[in-house]
Amino acid sequence: MNNEPDTSCPPLVAPQNRRQDILSWLTAASFASPWLAGLLALFVYPFLVSLYWSFCQYDLINPPRFVGLANYQQLGSELATGTGIADALWNTGYYALLSVPLSIVLGVGLATLLSSRIRGLSIFRTLFYLPSVIPVVASSILWMWLLNPADGLVNSVLGSLGLWQPQWFASPEEFVSLHTLSASAWQNGSAPVGSKDALVLMSLWGMGNFMVIYLAAIGDIPKSLYEAARIDGAGPLRRFWNITLPLLTPIIFFNLVMGLIQSVQAFTQIYVVSEGRGAPADSTLVLSLHLFLSAFQHLDMGYASAVAWLLFVLLGITTWLLFSTSRRWVYEGLR
Repeated sequence: MNNEPDTSCPPLVAPQNRRQDILSWLTAASFASPWLAGLLALFVYPFLVSLYWSFCQYDLINPPRFVGLANYQQLGSELATGTGIADALWNTGYYALLSVPLSIVLGVGLATLLSSRIRGLSIFRTLFYLPSVIPVVASSILWMWLLNPADGLVNSVLGSLGLWQPQWFASPEEFVSLHTLSASAWQNGSAPVGSKDALVLMSLWGMGNFMVIYLAAIGDIPKSLYEAARIDGAGPLRRFWNITLPLLTPIIFFNLVMGLIQSVQAFTQIYVVSEGRGAPADSTLVLSLHLFLSAFQHLDMGYASAVAWLLFVLLGITTWLLFSTSRRWVYEGLR
């Protein structure tokens, strides 16, 4: 028996195998190169350039001129005086804090109803999902017709029921001509116009995407849980509260985060209904529109970049808070 240690060298990797590994890596990189090029050109480069521009005065014509923290100081002064970015921040917060929770409540409610076995279920599912596939511009124009304060369908129905008819997207001149209130009452906010509420209604109309996600999640819940609860005497409301809702919390959390981001980034429909300037009287001037107007109408790209980074920081903080509190209410038992 030979007890001497084995001093032979380990086998070297064959040059052919090494060449094949390099060729495989190059092949994978070539397939991923369009995505990598798009990532660098459309995301990484603008991300870094906007950070630099936020410290510059840049009018898109002359070269950027470094001004330090001047743009951020302007944002701070506007927040302190309640003008400019402060109005946009208030409008954005109002829109997000109403549209996101309401879309979750209505989405879960509709998904629960549409998961029942009723006749014509596929037709109802299609009807509720259809608004989410209509082009944004077309749906915005449709809503402008529905919410016309003079002869719109919504106000006609409210008027026939003897209810108050909001003025939605009416201008100050239109509002004063239709009511006995003065123009100053319209301007100082004492008149219930409802322009931001109209934006919320528009966002709820296209919540079919979230409803489909809730429907898929409800379909994944084990039927045995409902059968056991039914045997124990639990009614429909108790089964929903103790089974459906807890098991939907991961999906609710996902839609909460995504809905918040989408509500803050909403632009197209708001641009269309507000005539591209936040009308009436800046009541629909959200952060995304304020950023756009600052960059391409006022040609102040440095200030607009600072607004974009403020928006990025606010979204990051809000998302972090949501994730940090999710452990207290998101149920992960069957996931």
